[in-house]
Amino acid sequence: QVQLVESGGGLVQAGGSLRLSCAASGRSFSNYAMGWFRQAPGKERDFVAALSWNGGSTNYADSVKGRFTISRDNAKNTVALQMNSLKPEDTGVYYCAATYGQYWRSWSINAWGQGTQVTVSS
Repeated sequence: QVQLVESGGGLVQAGGSLRLSCAASGRSFSNYAMGWFRQAPGKERDFVAALSWNGGSTNYADSVKGRFTISRDNAKNTVALQMNSLKPEDTGVYYCAATYGQYWRSWSINAWGQGTQVTVSS
């Protein structure tokens, strides 16, 4: 089982940028497809972005396409989420997630991080 720890959250003004990072430990990181979710207060946890075991395949929620970029470094066991042109509606707790296998499967998540808070002020 892989263990995940997020970092990089914070407070930013609308239009600004943040870069989230997720560090993985445990079983071989490259055996996992990785994803990011977010949860706003009082709302469900929503999918944000995901990528395949080698980063060759990515997918994004419509609400973040063109603004967010997910990437990974298998040598460092990390996955990142670069967030640009942030909006107040991007506010929430951002969670890193892992699914065992080459490609992302939202219905079969094997591990979650503890989350990192992102707050975008207007």
